[in-house]
Amino acid sequence: MNKAVFLDRDGVINIEKDYLYKIRDFEFIDGIFDTLKELLNNGFILFIITNQSGIARGFYTEDDFKRLNSWMLDLFYDKNIKISQVEFCPHKKEDNCNCRKPKTGMIDTILKNFDIDLENSWLIGDKFSDIECAINANIKNTIQVKSGHKFDEKVSKANYICQSIKDVPRIIIS
Repeated sequence: MNKAVFLDRDGVINIEKDYLYKIRDFEFIDGIFDTLKELLNNGFILFIITNQSGIARGFYTEDDFKRLNSWMLDLFYDKNIKISQVEFCPHKKEDNCNCRKPKTGMIDTILKNFDIDLENSWLIGDKFSDIECAINANIKNTIQVKSGHKFDEKVSKANYICQSIKDVPRIIIS
């Protein structure tokens, strides 16, 4: 079985901007490349799971999302960072789908394609719904980063709270 890190996108990989879909507006979080390389070098498989309600709201199209995603993955590839799979939810909360975090549909899809040891895997997010998704999917290890949405640390259910993705290796790799 493989150990994995499931990453939210907005606020974890890139600077949080409402309904981001344009390449020119995309800014990577400082330290993301070094962190992901270190995780890969320590035997983790990397996945991205991201809610993208801007599609259902009509702010951008699924093709717009896929264009940005392809560009992002190409940059990771150029830096020898393999993202094994990206899953996204194009729905609004009101749609009550199975894929929107905190539900587990995106993780369930990944688990159909990969043999993942959830006990030794991690989910990194910036929102309560990210951490709830991990709990609902039986991912035991969670990190909530402060680099995205604001949250109350006192009510966070995350195992660890960090300033940003740069702090992750010292927690995960022991």
